Amino acid sequence: MKDVIRQLAEAMSAASPDAQFEVRYWDGTGFSIGTEPEFILHFKNERALSRVLSDAFMGFGESYMLGDIEVEGDIKKLFYLGFAIDFAERPMSLMLRIKLAFHFLRARNTIARSRENISFSYDIGNDFYEILLGKGMIYTCAYFTSPDNTLDEAQNNKLELVCRKLCLKPGEHVADLGCGWGGFLMYAAENYGITGVGFTISAEQRDYAIQKIAERGLSDKIEIRLQDAREADGLYDKVASIGMVEHMGNAQIAPVFERIAHILKPQGLAFVHTIGNEIPRPIDPWIDKYIFPGTQASPLTTMVEAAGNNDLYMIDLENIRLHYPPTVKYWLANFDANIDRIREMYDDTFVRSFRLYLEVASSSFSWGDNRLYHLLMTRGLKNDVPMTREHLVLPKSGTSPAGTSSEGGA
Repeated sequence: MKDVIRQLAEAMSAASPDAQFEVRYWDGTGFSIGTEPEFILHFKNERALSRVLSDAFMGFGESYMLGDIEVEGDIKKLFYLGFAIDFAERPMSLMLRIKLAFHFLRARNTIARSRENISFSYDIGNDFYEILLGKGMIYTCAYFTSPDNTLDEAQNNKLELVCRKLCLKPGEHVADLGCGWGGFLMYAAENYGITGVGFTISAEQRDYAIQKIAERGLSDKIEIRLQDAREADGLYDKVASIGMVEHMGNAQIAPVFERIAHILKPQGLAFVHTIGNEIPRPIDPWIDKYIFPGTQASPLTTMVEAAGNNDLYMIDLENIRLHYPPTVKYWLANFDANIDRIREMYDDTFVRSFRLYLEVASSSFSWGDNRLYHLLMTRGLKNDVPMTREHLVLPKSGTSPAGTSSEGGA
């Protein structure tokens, strides 16, 4: 088994000749690539080594969660090298594939199952997400107009960008499918004078959003419903979905876009912010089992086809992939600054698994196949949309470009 690890290390070195790292085993043996290791990969027992070789990243992730693997130094460099040799694409053992097949089947995002999947990820305590996300409570990629932007500034930039892409106007009625803790609708109501309805299937998100909406005096403008987005009702001038579609899986893309078209007024604008890929990719088994059950980053072509099949015409498409790593950098900083408190709230396995997820997420947008798409569509042809993207250029100050303080954002 150690020989296979050595072969993998040599493949990493061949893919990235400047890489320097060390591998250590439980029995005191090991080897080095280069003289100044950027990280040390430590297998603390033979079981961990066996799991990694038989089950690829699933084996690594579960071993790391248990403390059977430690990584000292720059763990992102390890993931960079893993992406360089397509480590995650290595075949898994037959037994694990059988187990995962049953898990994937059970975790499919039917209307009934989706609420369990979302509850697993989001109904774990709003106090944890306040630690992780800060006062904005926005759990999607931010938008950095300057490397000096704070997390709240960058998230306000993103909300402002969405408002501009949707060409929001006072008095318009807006639906937010998968509204999270209500941040977008609160921002849009305060800065653009809209009314809106948010749809979520997380009870804790709904309760938190209702409380914050009341505190900000917006209860007469914003309603939050505990309702699946695929069952959203009403008729709206604009529809937004920010970070929901990646939770649905490929099989649910068509129903989601069908529902968007169903509730959107003719010539209305719809906006989707979602993680995706250029081509179909397999479900990540570790992320699916331990972080986001039922999730799958769908191919861009699948989403564009679903839009077109429902009379939704693409007028703007953007990939903001490079904004994701700096967003996660802030989340990691918040996590690490409160790691002892988080461990007391949950346990060491949660701390290790969630921190691993954040590191993997950042790395997958830097070197892997994850993309972050903005899709802007009209229901039917609409000829009075802006002909350039000039209105989308935001200032670098980090303040709200709508002319109000960034403190008004969620």
